[in-house]
Amino acid sequence: MRLRLRNALAVGAVGVLTAGLAVVVTSTPASAASTLGASAQQSGRYFGTAISASRLGDSQYTSIANAEFNMITAENEMKINATEPNRGQFNFQAADRVYNWAVQNGKRVRGHTLAWHSQQPSWMEQTSGSSLRQAMIDHINGVMGYYRGKIYAWDVVNEAFADGNSGGRRDSNLQRTGNDWIEVAFRTARAADPAAKLCYNDYNIDNWTWAKTQGVYNMVRDFKQRGVPIDCVGLQAHFNSGSPYNSNFRTTISSFAALGVDVQITELDIQGASATTYAAVVNDCLAVARCTGITVWGVRDQDSWRSGDTPLLFSGGNKKPAYTAVLNALNAAPTTGPTPTVTPSPNPTPTPTVSPGTSFRLRNEGAGRCVDSPNSASANGTLLQIYDCHTNPNQMFAYSSGRQLQTLGKCLDSPTGAGSGTRVQLWDCHGNSNQQWVFNSNGTVTSAANNLCLAVGGTGNSSTVTVASCNGSANQRWTRA
Repeated sequence: MRLRLRNALAVGAVGVLTAGLAVVVTSTPASAASTLGASAQQSGRYFGTAISASRLGDSQYTSIANAEFNMITAENEMKINATEPNRGQFNFQAADRVYNWAVQNGKRVRGHTLAWHSQQPSWMEQTSGSSLRQAMIDHINGVMGYYRGKIYAWDVVNEAFADGNSGGRRDSNLQRTGNDWIEVAFRTARAADPAAKLCYNDYNIDNWTWAKTQGVYNMVRDFKQRGVPIDCVGLQAHFNSGSPYNSNFRTTISSFAALGVDVQITELDIQGASATTYAAVVNDCLAVARCTGITVWGVRDQDSWRSGDTPLLFSGGNKKPAYTAVLNALNAAPTTGPTPTVTPSPNPTPTPTVSPGTSFRLRNEGAGRCVDSPNSASANGTLLQIYDCHTNPNQMFAYSSGRQLQTLGKCLDSPTGAGSGTRVQLWDCHGNSNQQWVFNSNGTVTSAANNLCLAVGGTGNSSTVTVASCNGSANQRWTRA
């Protein structure tokens, strides 16, 4: 998101939807979730918002944000000019205000953004060539290193493609360092924080027929073919008369997902806040298993960078018709989590061999080591590893009647919307499916949220513990020791 309107985003009436997308807004069922975050979580997704540190003193603002959303993006506080105002001198004061508010209220955080042609500090704007390339690398390492293990996903590169019909890259100081700069940014980011999902984020790539969309698609396809680490694509989805919602948005989402990446709607706002259009966007996401979450760009209309377009779900403290349409769409989704893109094979058969209350270690058959909380850490978001088996509390688990694996007062948690390769963590215990685990007769342990198998990423001490597409191999088989 830019602080000023783009030329492509004209002011005017919202584009008209096709007749087949009409949505009837009805009252929320009494048994359904009553907030956006909770209703999205029922299908294994998140529903988030952008937060400004300057508004955290507004009680109405924070009350709505806290009640309704379960993923937070810093609106400007994690951008380049905010975090590295002088070369090599990082400042996370504003970013930490947003991050700390989020985690203190039980939210996860998306990082936005690491490499971008806009909102660069003056020193970076005046840098070029190999010096700028190194500055980009140093910035990624500095910011991701500071938040290592704490951020769900990063918009590693933002808005690198040109508007118009070329389908090519934007001419920027970063692009002029060499065409491989985006690849370098993603490889740097993977090394800086292997646990974070790495996203490419852009606007006007929502319409499948547009050249810009195809340009980004071709880049992502190339990256996946060559093993460049990219986990997700962010569709900003700033819909207005200059860039209206189109019914092929679902095609765009499914086409990117078919490349093997998650898709996240990252900055949603809709001119005029049409309830029909908001519901259509949500239903498009719900229709694609790898569309893992939606973020609206602001809490209330008055907080929006496009406030004159009244594009959000709240006006002051009041819920708008679009809010009801979104909530109903989310509550209508299946509550067992989205169908995984890859069907596990072989499909394990659950067997009730673990009695609730039994205490044991989880020993991986391939590695011969046990699931371990490093240094007995128990904070929300602690990433688990395997380590030489011992009898200390940080390796001992109890299996609850709700199928939870509990240790150190927390539960083994597969992050909401997790895809294959996502690391598992510790989190406050709740009753949702992403903390429910099924022990199977072939030795695998599957997540009830996504039917992915508990796995390890290596055999040595400190190797990662993840969820992965089930294949029954030794790195996915477990014994209770």
